[in-house]
Amino acid sequence: MTDLQKENIMIFGSGLIGRSWAMVFASGGFRVKLYDIVKEQVTAALEDIRKQMEDLKKSGMLRGTLSVNEQMSLISGSSDLKTALEDAVFIQECVPESLELKQKIFSEIDLHVNDTTIISSSTSCLSPTKMFNGLKHVKNCIVAHPVNPPYYVPLVELVPHPETDVATVEKTYTLMKNIGQSPVKLMKETDGFVLNRLQYAVISEAWRLVEDEVISPRDVDIVMSEGLGMRYAFLGPLETAHLNAEGFKSYCERYGEGIKRVLGTFGPVPEFSGKVAEKIDEALWDQQNDKNGQLEARREWRNTCLSHLAKLKNEMKKN
Repeated sequence: MTDLQKENIMIFGSGLIGRSWAMVFASGGFRVKLYDIVKEQVTAALEDIRKQMEDLKKSGMLRGTLSVNEQMSLISGSSDLKTALEDAVFIQECVPESLELKQKIFSEIDLHVNDTTIISSSTSCLSPTKMFNGLKHVKNCIVAHPVNPPYYVPLVELVPHPETDVATVEKTYTLMKNIGQSPVKLMKETDGFVLNRLQYAVISEAWRLVEDEVISPRDVDIVMSEGLGMRYAFLGPLETAHLNAEGFKSYCERYGEGIKRVLGTFGPVPEFSGKVAEKIDEALWDQQNDKNGQLEARREWRNTCLSHLAKLKNEMKKN
């Protein structure tokens, strides 16, 4: 058991991301305090976490070596900030993507933590500079951007503020490894970090292909899920290219001119509104009217697929 496991992990925000983070930390044997300003929200979150864990246990996908009851005993809820922050050595903020809201929260947290507590944000694209500037404990601040949902997808992007201490990055990296996540370190800030820059490039070209009536929205997704996604589940784009020739340099020599030609045909950045948005949205719904039910069912199916894939990847790493 590490020193961190003797202390508390504080989750600020009990929505979907906060709940998933709480489950991840508990699966690694860490004590978790789940905070939300609304007491009823905390209660509902704890009930949902138990239900998720019980479902995962039934399907054989519960993470960690502890039982559901043992993991649940590590998670407590609070609607009092000072109580939630007691003995917290690591804070994971999980509130909506609003710079003003996050700045307000970090300013408040900054008043109640000591000089060793790490303050981490789950933001997907807000820069550490904008969020953490002016804080007394800026050396302890970092972005730990998960992939939704972090319980099923292990990647965490670690993005430091220019004044973040190297020790903060290393401690956060070690913590993420200890709870079974797959952290990567960004050496400097860049708008959208890395995952979203790659993701937005794919979404942008998918939009243009639909807009130009090259392919249907459903078939675009098949190209990814049954084509590129099959490889990218295990290999990144650079190693994929590396293996598709006699090394990456060979790939560039063989396909570089064609790649540049195709890239030159890419259109402008889409507005992401209007008729194309309506066309894609309509294509992704089933004909039935229960949209909330559809989303819930597909998210559950997605999570099941991801948990099976995670299990397979772990098995493959052992080979």
